[in-house]
Amino acid sequence: MPSFEDSLKKLESIVDKLEKGDLALEESIKLFEEGVGLSAACKKELDEAEGKVQILVKQRDGSLKAEPFPSEDS
Repeated sequence: MPSFEDSLKKLESIVDKLEKGDLALEESIKLFEEGVGLSAACKKELDEAEGKVQILVKQRDGSLKAEPFPSEDS
């Protein structure tokens, strides 16, 4: 599985290609579908990271304690 950064770079590349508007319809649709998948994967990673930060911040005694963030796969 590609890293978040790699997925984001690929998504940005797809957006650039689509914004130029010089692709055939089939190629545009293929890239759009790939972009939607990459966007969903990036969103999932960001949501998990946000959950981990919230878990760290919510410690009552003022200390920071890392706890595993439950994923949808668990």
